[in-house]
Amino acid sequence: MAKIKNRLLSALSQDALQLLGQRVREARLARRMTTSELAVRTGISRSLVQRIERGDPACAIGAVFEAAAVCGVPLFESEPQALAASLARQTEKMALLPKAARKPLVVNDDF
Repeated sequence: MAKIKNRLLSALSQDALQLLGQRVREARLARRMTTSELAVRTGISRSLVQRIERGDPACAIGAVFEAAAVCGVPLFESEPQALAASLARQTEKMALLPKAARKPLVVNDDF
């Protein structure tokens, strides 16, 4: 397990970050885009683009998603309408769930 800022990162998370970073790099290269060009298009630094492509877990998720979107790497749904529909369905589900998780109250009724 890798450690980031006093947190352990599971092997699954490490692999997922590395895979996403490699997909961003592959898509960027396929579009013949430099790291500097991607940085300008996403509004981030060139060094952050490089860290995203290496799968650095300390990168802000918004920056990672924006880099993936600019490069055309699908994250959830590839079509904007399908993404909006999935978000709407998930929002409906979330409305049915409790606002917070609470441990069940244990009543000791042994008198």
